[in-house]
Order: sequence, then structure tokens, then C-alpha cells
Amino acid sequence: MVTADGGVPLVTGEYVDYANFDYAASAPCLTEVADALSAALPYYASVHRGAGHHSRVSTDAYERARRSVAGFLDIRPDTDAVVFVRGTTDALNLLARCVPDGCTVVVFESEHHASLLPWEHPAAHAAKVVRLPLPATPDAAIESARAALREAPEGPKLLCVTAASNVTGEIWPVEELVEAAHAEDARVVVDAAQYVPHLPFSLTDTRADYVALSGHKLYAPFGSGVLAGRADWLREAAPYLSGGGATRKVTDHEVLWNDLPARHEAGSPNVLGAVALAAACDTFSEDTLSLQHIRESALLERLRAGFCEIDGVHELTLWGAEHARVGILSFVVDGLPADLLAAALSAEYGIGVRDGLFCAHPLTAHLLPEGHTQAVRASLGVGTTEEHVDRLVGAVADLVARGPREEYVDLDGRLVPVSDPRDAP
Repeated sequence: MVTADGGVPLVTGEYVDYANFDYAASAPCLTEVADALSAALPYYASVHRGAGHHSRVSTDAYERARRSVAGFLDIRPDTDAVVFVRGTTDALNLLARCVPDGCTVVVFESEHHASLLPWEHPAAHAAKVVRLPLPATPDAAIESARAALREAPEGPKLLCVTAASNVTGEIWPVEELVEAAHAEDARVVVDAAQYVPHLPFSLTDTRADYVALSGHKLYAPFGSGVLAGRADWLREAAPYLSGGGATRKVTDHEVLWNDLPARHEAGSPNVLGAVALAAACDTFSEDTLSLQHIRESALLERLRAGFCEIDGVHELTLWGAEHARVGILSFVVDGLPADLLAAALSAEYGIGVRDGLFCAHPLTAHLLPEGHTQAVRASLGVGTTEEHVDRLVGAVADLVARGPREEYVDLDGRLVPVSDPRDAP
């Protein structure tokens, strides 16, 4: 991976190797991705509309990137399309504007806001949005989805579900949900943003209708993402954005729109973002991801075992500690507010975590123990080591042993003692 040399500074003035536990927010850039960008940059030019050599080279790179993503997701060539977007949020907002008028959309309250909110946007086409409560078990999720879709009015129906929770890392029963939805003549879109950096995902095998992902979660942080899946709804909908590239012909009296995928890729495409995403997809073969998941699972168990030895540490989980998950662990520590804990881990130990509600407010708020308003999330990835895990466990144990803090972080990241919390910057 591309990382900074020399470590990160501590409040003591020392420098230590950075222990990155924030992969679920944005993963670092793979060396292979940086190399692909370096190779593409000298030939960067407009795509699809230029006759010059560089434009032809960039166009070829852009379309080869589309084929790489298609292979990574194992799309069905006869029915599916791959549309480049800015990320998962953009992908699901695009689909929300492409569902047929009158569509019933069923979504669990456990979803990330990118999956939870687009269907209720004023520009979305859904006639009815059904929010399902948090399911007590995976089987309950399947049954509640089936019941909601069965009770929906006649017309098109769509179930939106995550493949892996960005809060707990828990893996959802995607194939079973797809089977239940298809039995009720409904389609399924899968938010795979947190899943594909850890495990292979196949549109063909899962039989899901659509999948959305982000490059910045997949070690390709250059502003590109993908909506892939059945072409018919996308082809029949008006363009997500109006502009150059989306049009086939414009006269004084009419506009004829392009076919897919150009129909929903108006403007100058993010060629380098697509090249970066493709390089990540080419790097992570099915075997590579499976082996990485085994490695991350071992590190995650080491982390969880360490936390189990510390009084006052509570893991957030929807379906219990034994449920299968990817390398994500959210937790709280009694007596230590999440934001202060995260700041102390960074300033005193060189550890990067995320604190807050993780853009999944209904789920996180439901899982928080009494007395806590936010949580800390530690997420693992390609660069995570046993030393990083042990350092995080040791740091949390040390902070717990020191007891409640009366310190806050100033604008330079330093911990400053204060006598009254209202005095904190």
C-alpha cells in the first residue's frame, strides 16, 4: 500500500508507526492502484469523443476498466450493465431515480444512510417506502422482508439490503433474502461497500439484481464507484444527470438519450477513478480475497479476545458474537466518551479509529448500551498487523486503568486538562 514514511506524531513528540483501524471509512491506496494511475496519467485525455491518440488510449482504458469491474462482480453479460458513479451513495441515488413509478421499496432500518435514505428523496420514483425494524435474527430478517413484499401493493417491488454491516461487520443472508424477494416478484439491490474489500461477491451466484460499491473502500480512493445489475430499469429511466455524453442527439425540438451505460454517465467521466478501481478489482482475485478474509478473521478474533479481558468494554452486535462477520468491530468503554477515547488513541498511541454513529444512526443508537451516545469503530484491512491489534488492546486497557478523563483535545490534537467541560475548545 501507499503509506507515509516516518510514522505519525504523538503528543510526547515521538513518532510511531501508524496503526490504521479506519479501513471501513476509506482504505489506503494499493501500490498496484498507484502504479496503474502512474501508467495512465501520461495518456490522460477525454474519452469517447476525441480522435487523437491520447483520447483513444484513455477511452480504451476506461472501457477495459468497465470489463475488469464486470469480471470482479461476476455479472450476467446478457442482462447486466456496469455504470460508473462516484460511490455507493451515488449508485443508490441513481437507482432510486430509475425504479419504475409506483415502486414499493423495502429497506431495513439497520442500513447505512446511503441505502436508507435515497428512496425517500423528492426526485425518487418510489410510491411507498417500507422501513423494517431491526431483525432479531437472520431468519427474522428473511421472514420480515418476505412478509413486507407479499403485503406490498401490485406493481414493481425492490428490497434494499446490505451485504455486511458497516457498524458491526455482521454478514447478512443475501442469497436467502434474494430467494425470498424473487418468490414475491421483487428485485434486490445489495450495498456491498463493506463486503467486497473482504470477500468475493458474485451477481451470478447470489442472483441479486443490483449491487453498489465504492472504490475508496476497495483501496482505490479516487472518486469512483459502481452500480451494476439488470439493465432494463436503467435503460428505461431518464438520465440521472442531463448533459454531454448522455445524449445521442439534441435539436431545437427534442433530445434523444444515449443507451447504457453512457445514458447515466453524463459529463466528462472520471477516467482515472475508473482505472484505479479496475486495478483494485484486478488485484483482488477470488482466492486473494478469501485468503485475506481468513487473515483478517484471525486478527479480529485476537482483538475481540483482548477486549474481553478489559472491564467496561462492550462490543456492539445485532446477532451475537458468534455470527459471521468481516473485519469490523464497534465498541464502547464505560466512563470514556467515544470522541475522547478516539482522540486519546490517536494522540497518545498513534492509532486511528472512527467515532460517532457511522452514518447508520438508527442501528448504532439501538445497539448502544445505556449511558452511551456514540461508539468507536475499529476496522481491519490489508495493512493490519498483530502488533497493531496488540497496541490497540493495550491502549484501551491503559486508558481504562487510568479512569475517567478530564482532558479534551485542542485544535492541534493535544490533550489539554480542563477543570470544567464547558472550558473545552
